[in-house]
Amino acid sequence: MRTRTRVAASLAAAGVVALAGCGTDVDDITVGSGKGWPAAHHDGRNSAASPVSGASAMTLSWSRPVGGPIAQPVTIGGEGQLFVTTSTGNCAVFSYQMQTGRKRFCNPLGPSTIEAPTVVDGINNVYVGDDGAVNSFNYLGQPRWRTPVAGVPVAIQFTGDGRVLTVTQSGQVDVLSRQTGEREVPTLQLLGEPDFLKYPGLTRPASGDGLDDCQVGGPRCAVANTTAVDPETGRFFVTVWEPGKPMASLRAMSYADGTVTQLWSADMLTDGSATSPALSADGATVYVGDNSGRLIAVNTEDGSTRWTHALGWTPRGRIALVDDLILPSGDDGYLAAIRDHGDRADRAWERKDLAQRGTPALTSGEIGYTVAAIGAGLNLITFDTTTGTTIDSDPLPNATGTTTGTSIGPEGQVVVATRLGEIFTFTPDA
Repeated sequence: MRTRTRVAASLAAAGVVALAGCGTDVDDITVGSGKGWPAAHHDGRNSAASPVSGASAMTLSWSRPVGGPIAQPVTIGGEGQLFVTTSTGNCAVFSYQMQTGRKRFCNPLGPSTIEAPTVVDGINNVYVGDDGAVNSFNYLGQPRWRTPVAGVPVAIQFTGDGRVLTVTQSGQVDVLSRQTGEREVPTLQLLGEPDFLKYPGLTRPASGDGLDDCQVGGPRCAVANTTAVDPETGRFFVTVWEPGKPMASLRAMSYADGTVTQLWSADMLTDGSATSPALSADGATVYVGDNSGRLIAVNTEDGSTRWTHALGWTPRGRIALVDDLILPSGDDGYLAAIRDHGDRADRAWERKDLAQRGTPALTSGEIGYTVAAIGAGLNLITFDTTTGTTIDSDPLPNATGTTTGTSIGPEGQVVVATRLGEIFTFTPDA
């Protein structure tokens, strides 16, 4: 057992000691098969698509409040263990059992944990950020390690070689060992390193600085969304709004040969980024939405725009992908599918009668799920992804407002959480 200490050279991590947990140098913890919902948008590509076969009829299994608001999607381990972040004063990260909703653990962390998503590996270790750190806990909630960073990790993913990739809202990029939390490559600052000679009195901003702008992709949040990762090439894609720039950019980065470098940057996100980037299955196209109401398809090789499509509303949060169909989210819009023709896009189908109050999640078997406003309440809508036709509709009892995401469990369960702080779990009908 040993403790490692690192002192980062940049202002962002100056004077901060990184403590690695007990363990060996052998990384024998698997990332997992992708069953369950191990990341905010299911996988590294942010596809919001599960390999599990969807069910055409669902029944509410249980619901429960967590005691505080929820801002991020629920993640689900391969055996059905649920993880969610909140802000209750006493607990910031919760875990529940799928079958009963019984709490497995809750752990206190910093107040900004509510803005940090979780990721789960193959043996239900969970990784989550808070004010100035990345943390890992095992399936019982016991601490494994804590590594200091500058800001709050608003993007957390697994790399193709099984490391933890984190990006904070202030633009600090780190690649960490899943076993120890130790930095595997030098930290990179997306906004550049501080110039101490030019600004000798420069101080480190508060960890939560600018977080209020992250939900809407505003200018005070440099990085507002979850990174999309191509596990085959080591490339990843991140939205960045540099101070003083008129619009945000989409950047392609490379994690290879022990370092992180920038491949290209394209200023294209008018009024800031609205969605996390989502990567096509072949890795050739990355999709992203901006606050001017556009969906944009981008060539991953050089950052050139393949096409833009005006939605008529601002997409928000996630883009779901299945084959050549793209389903944007956004509480200002409705359920719709856009078809990618390579050099242009058009509407494959639309459901203007279904006002979205959540984010679509797709399964195999041409079935998808989303939450829509029905009357004064909210319903889980089961729909045919090829036509948009409603297959099933199930109310979320007494739920109001909107939801943070739609997640699919390893046996086809559907889990949604309201922003007011209640989890609803549906199971397939036998």
